Amino acid sequence: MGEGWGWGRRGEPDWPLRATCRAREPKTVLARPCAATAAALLTGSDPASSASASACRSAPLSVRYGRLPPRVFSAAEPETMAKPAQGAKYRGSVCDFPDFNPSQDAETLYNAMKGFGSDKEAILELIISRSNRQRQEICQNYKSLYGKDLIADLKYELTGKFERLIVGLMRPPAYADAKEIKDAISGIGTDEKCLIEILASRTNKQIHQLVAAYKDAYERDLEADITGDTSGHFRKMLVVLLQGTREEDDVVSEDLVQQDVQDLYEAGELKWGTDEAQFIYILGNRSKQHLRLVFDEYLKTTGKPIEASIRGELSGDFEKLMLAVVKCVRSTAEYFAERLFKAMKGLGTRDNTLIRIMVSRSELDMLDIREIFRTKYEKSLYSMIKNDTSGEYKKALLKLCGGDDDAAGQFFPEAAQVAYQMWELSAVARVELKGTVRPAGDFNPDADAKALRKAMKGLGTDEDTIIDIIAHRSNAQRQQIRQTFKSHFGRDLMADLKSELSGDLARLILGLMMPPAHYDAKQLKKAMEGAGTDEKALIEILATRTNAEIQAIKEAYKEDYHKSLEDALSSDTSGHFKRILISLATGNREEGGEDRERAREDAQEMADTSSGDKSSLETRFMMILCTRSYPHLRRVFQEFVKMTNYDVEHTIKKEMSGDVRDVFVAIVQSVKNKPLFFADKLYKSMKGAGTDEKTLTRIMVSRSEIDLLNIRREFIEKYDKSLHQAIEGDTSGHFLKALLAICGGED
Repeated sequence: MGEGWGWGRRGEPDWPLRATCRAREPKTVLARPCAATAAALLTGSDPASSASASACRSAPLSVRYGRLPPRVFSAAEPETMAKPAQGAKYRGSVCDFPDFNPSQDAETLYNAMKGFGSDKEAILELIISRSNRQRQEICQNYKSLYGKDLIADLKYELTGKFERLIVGLMRPPAYADAKEIKDAISGIGTDEKCLIEILASRTNKQIHQLVAAYKDAYERDLEADITGDTSGHFRKMLVVLLQGTREEDDVVSEDLVQQDVQDLYEAGELKWGTDEAQFIYILGNRSKQHLRLVFDEYLKTTGKPIEASIRGELSGDFEKLMLAVVKCVRSTAEYFAERLFKAMKGLGTRDNTLIRIMVSRSELDMLDIREIFRTKYEKSLYSMIKNDTSGEYKKALLKLCGGDDDAAGQFFPEAAQVAYQMWELSAVARVELKGTVRPAGDFNPDADAKALRKAMKGLGTDEDTIIDIIAHRSNAQRQQIRQTFKSHFGRDLMADLKSELSGDLARLILGLMMPPAHYDAKQLKKAMEGAGTDEKALIEILATRTNAEIQAIKEAYKEDYHKSLEDALSSDTSGHFKRILISLATGNREEGGEDRERAREDAQEMADTSSGDKSSLETRFMMILCTRSYPHLRRVFQEFVKMTNYDVEHTIKKEMSGDVRDVFVAIVQSVKNKPLFFADKLYKSMKGAGTDEKTLTRIMVSRSEIDLLNIRREFIEKYDKSLHQAIEGDTSGHFLKALLAICGGED
């Protein structure tokens, strides 16, 4: 794995790309709070006042980081259920009802509850199709018209989980949170998970509103009630979160990031025992933007994600709370997707958790939660609710969910964005891999979707606009554009592009629009379908992809073609070549470092060609080349040279033939220098008479966000001409323009 990346949740931080600091700007370190306030927060006693606590914080920092990397799951996080800030994209599933008439709605609800029984269908249809703000107006009008409390009437008419859901929707968000917390600390025992979920995920403004609502509803102090019902470091962290004083500065101090990393490391990994106060102070007070950089630097410095240190150093409810804070800093929407999945998996359903999240996030980030849920768990939130609940309760939850992401044509950009970032950082030894296509600054998916629609509407097609947009957006951004296009126009962008473009340009643009794993899966399918097999394409893809890429390709292949990749390869190839490809397609290559003793043994195994048994030799090469890690194989190749005075590639070419030879050579070249391997492939695709447009397109698309800049450098060094020049001399028209845009520059 590349520097700054660990894979396997939670060995997989969501912030692999680190911001760069602008030069020549003075650095200001954020001041620590005054001792009195820090002591008060960490001991659970009352700080002097929120104003004094705020005064202890420094003025805005002067060191500004460059544009932060896009979040893997970029959930909009408005502070209340009001309309999003100007320019923000609304990500809730419940919106204001058009032509809203609160008096008419109040009358409808009154009639639905009048007489014997109640019309539950009418109640749920009306309440869930109104925003929370509109529901409050309905409550007021209901009281004015009938002199009765609407929530009291709903409680009387409804029962069980359906009642809890509907009544939860009728409360203002802060009061709904206050009721949940009151229930969590009332009676025997405490629902710590509820306290963690609410206090770890709410913004400063939401916390302040919650505290005020609790005081208004129960005439009690929320902090006092929580401190009376909890203990230890868990209580201290809850009290810190209850202050609602997390920094919200838009500037980040590089020095303070490094200092916080060092403080956390010394408080945990380097200390006998743990200094919990440091974890509480830093995770409870720093801004999200700051903490994301701290997490990234922590991984780089210590070699492990912050979550691993928390699990190793903390315990019990305190550990769970701190992990929840970290998850919410990384992605609040992902945190809630995980909570929803756990609420419904296995036997029984945790209905209180399910209701609380569906109610509280319905006007904030439900669309993001749905997308993440589908990506992580390979099923839609809608389908899981449908299979796990029943009756009017199920109908209400499904309406709150707002749609089924398993429906045909739906798309999940987060999965594509996660894969792209992981692959970009899978560097070979001491080489920083860089793509030529990066996320566009000031990205506006609405404007891009409209521009693309205009470019394809009416007679003729504006290919230049299409190329300019699609070739200068990251794959994740293209997925956002595709989703926005469907939302705006009710049309599938891929289908429209396919109908408007043709030939090589169409293949290139449509390839760029696909998520990487699905694109590779399609290329493999094309290589195996019809008469004959494109062995070169199979080798190029399977011999060069990482374990994670292979696993993603297999999932995409299964999803798209309803057949396992291994079965497809088995049906279309044969002999040792088949065995090698299937071995590569398992995606089980070791990922550790080198083992010198074992490397010598492997090299000896490969060097023994004296038996003359070709089948045995191919099997021995397969067992080593298809399973060992890249760092280990480099050591094997070095040991092989010492033993034989030959390069292993030379021996393969001498002793083997056909497709087996070609696939082993591809593996060796990829291990040695993957960018050079692709530079060679690109050169050969444009060398001589005619152009292999399929190979050219496949490599330009698949490497554009991973290592195409490295490929460019290898190309010019080896062939004394730039990739840009080669493309210019060998292609034409709009296909040429698109390729040059992806190429990203003249070397």
